[in-house]
Amino acid sequence: MDVSFGTWWEAIAERMPEAVALSEPGFERGYGEFEDRAARLAGALAAAGIGAGDAVACYLHNGAAYLEAVFAAFKIGAVPVNVNYRYTRHELTELLADAGAKALVHSAELAGNIVNLPPMRLVVSTDELDELLAASAPRPREPRPGTDTLFMYTGGTTGKPKGVIWRHSALLNSLLVPVFRPLGASELPATLDEAMRLAESTRDRAPRTMPVVPLMHGTGLFNSMGALLVGGRVVTARPGGLDPEHVWRRVAEQRVSTLIVAGNAVGRPLIEELLRAENVGAPHDLTSLRSVISSGMAFSDELKRPLHERAEVTVFDALASSEGGPFAFAVTSSTDDLPSRFFPVPGARVLTADGAEVAPGETGVLAYSGPIPLGYHADETKTAATFRDIDGRRHSIPGDLAQLEPDGAIRFLGRGSGVINTGGEKVHPPEVEEALLAHPDVTDCLVVGLPDEHWGELVAAVVATRSPDLTAADLQTWTRRTLAGHKIPRRIALRPSLPRTPAGKLEIALARELLDNP
Repeated sequence: MDVSFGTWWEAIAERMPEAVALSEPGFERGYGEFEDRAARLAGALAAAGIGAGDAVACYLHNGAAYLEAVFAAFKIGAVPVNVNYRYTRHELTELLADAGAKALVHSAELAGNIVNLPPMRLVVSTDELDELLAASAPRPREPRPGTDTLFMYTGGTTGKPKGVIWRHSALLNSLLVPVFRPLGASELPATLDEAMRLAESTRDRAPRTMPVVPLMHGTGLFNSMGALLVGGRVVTARPGGLDPEHVWRRVAEQRVSTLIVAGNAVGRPLIEELLRAENVGAPHDLTSLRSVISSGMAFSDELKRPLHERAEVTVFDALASSEGGPFAFAVTSSTDDLPSRFFPVPGARVLTADGAEVAPGETGVLAYSGPIPLGYHADETKTAATFRDIDGRRHSIPGDLAQLEPDGAIRFLGRGSGVINTGGEKVHPPEVEEALLAHPDVTDCLVVGLPDEHWGELVAAVVATRSPDLTAADLQTWTRRTLAGHKIPRRIALRPSLPRTPAGKLEIALARELLDNP
């Protein structure tokens, strides 16, 4: 079906205008109001001279305004661009210039960074949004095709963000498994009428999705967009830092069925709050929760176990990237499924450098030939390197290493550029990080290679711990239980917490600085 997300959402709003689409603390919006506000913002964008192909930057915290801005852009064929709300003025200006943004919608509390911007046709703050919408006529609906695009800027640990260009049609196809199959559909609807019949017939089972991760990240935005395709509800928490108690209260109040997290960074505080609440005799209500989706960071089995012990929940732990995928899932539905293991999805393979499939026990790069982006914005060289034709099919190969196991499972080994060569032995940081994270007092970690005259590189780790008594020697002894000697971190810096990039990832350069100055 050749339609954009905006056209699909318009049809949902026409069929079920009173169904709740968006829920923020303090208010809810039905699909009818959601569509009307997006139509008015689309009218304001068009009046400012913004149209098909123009970039509309979303510099916003999680909330209704984010999805309204995306919907408004879709209505006129404009291109929504995710902007990290943690960015400084300089980072914001650089990204807006790179995207060629013509409009900016921003959270009011971020106004201090809105200075010296590239030329813009419209800049609007969330505290000005209601007034702008009241003064703007709704833009008439105009069907848009699946060839319309959006940008998803990556948030890697090295280098500047890269704008990945996704067609709506590719994103729609990538949501078949997580959104439509749970409702009994084995294929995407062939027509809008068929899609509406599915949404109406499954209304009592429509997902109530809560992105605990930012909507500026693909995992949060894409899964939320998918929920809105089937008449589901997107539930958000109040702005600000992660408040685990508040999140669990929202889960209970809104009867959230799907929670979206980012590995241990989000999962650990949530699990610790579950345990704390139980210990004081006021356990959180998890009876509505059916699935937890995690992507982008390691999600340890020690955190999955308490979830399975307290709820009938399926955990979908994904290996994915902004450039495509997911490549593989580790799916667990009970403690019997632990330890979790990753199995590739159809279209995912582990390949050698020349494009051949690896044999069991061998290491190669993850590749995916399912729905993938067009490439990187304004970077033909990186596009050609990442998106390659193999055996007549276009593949996404971002550079992640994996080892194929005899039963078809894969072991994720991290980005190829991060491999540590110590005395000729190759060490993959995720393997060492997994061993460190298994320690009960370790809350976060990052493993890197440090230059060494004798060995070439040393394995080193920056570790966040809740225990003031934990020592580097303790961790070396701990990891020696499961790792070969050359993989044991030779240098360890202990901290209460670890610095993260504006995208929420651990910064390799800062980690090395901490290791040089323990």
